[in-house]
Amino acid sequence: MEFVNDIQAKLLQEIADLYTIPTGAYNIRANSALAARNTTPNIDIQSKTDKPGIDITIKDGTIGETVHIPVVVSESGIKETVYNDFYIGENCDVTIVAGCGIDNCGAHDSQHDGIHRFFVGKNSKVKYVEKHYGSGTGTGKRILNPQTEVYQKENSSVEMEMVQIKGVDSTVRTTVSELDKGAKLVVRERLMTHGDQRAESVYTTRLNGEDSSADVVSRSVARDNSYQKFDSIIVGNAKCNGHTECDAIIMDNAKILAVPQLEANDLDAALIHEAAIGKIAGEQIIKLMTLGLTEQEAEEQIINGFLK
Repeated sequence: MEFVNDIQAKLLQEIADLYTIPTGAYNIRANSALAARNTTPNIDIQSKTDKPGIDITIKDGTIGETVHIPVVVSESGIKETVYNDFYIGENCDVTIVAGCGIDNCGAHDSQHDGIHRFFVGKNSKVKYVEKHYGSGTGTGKRILNPQTEVYQKENSSVEMEMVQIKGVDSTVRTTVSELDKGAKLVVRERLMTHGDQRAESVYTTRLNGEDSSADVVSRSVARDNSYQKFDSIIVGNAKCNGHTECDAIIMDNAKILAVPQLEANDLDAALIHEAAIGKIAGEQIIKLMTLGLTEQEAEEQIINGFLK
């Protein structure tokens, strides 16, 4: 991809599985500037005029299209806040691939805060993939603070895949969702921290419409001296179904705080929360070691399988 350098190209591979220029609509941001953009007859992308960011408009009835909006940072000391708004029409079925990668080889902190708002039309289906990744040998931190707002109209469906596996020193992920009648939300978070990293995930889901539903699940691994907090609340304001779950593996000297919450404001709000934190079972490691793996290899196999 001629519009990015080698480091940025590696980041795009990690966060968006992009090895070549993507087909369809895309907006690629590199070091606080537009690197490349393409629109389609059904998906339009326009730069905001009052602040950094873009407006993505998807026409009614758009089926089977994908829009990529990754961000890469390869210079130390960059700090930016970007505002992206998605207007998804009715009766759509689309995939949105976002994510941010930071490579920091300097002494200054690099930070990207993405503020995303999704307005999802009636009967539409959206899959949203957001991956975060950090690399670089510098002492400066790699900081990512995404904020997401989701507003779902009747009978719409949103599936969110939120992934952070490596290299991010500090993150606070905040997601707020509002669901109308018959709307459905599924969130799958996968997270791993190591070293002295800190990660907080805050989900607030409001089930406002009859027969709306939400399933918010986090699977995480905390290693070394890292810290994680999972804070999820589901508010049932109508006849609805809600489930939130945190399943975590703790290792070394790490710390994990899970705070699942439920608030029922309707007699027919059916809400469930679960939380489990524990270490890797010794018998799992022993079983894999009998197959020829070292103890470290056995641990990695278990962790990889857990985070899939």
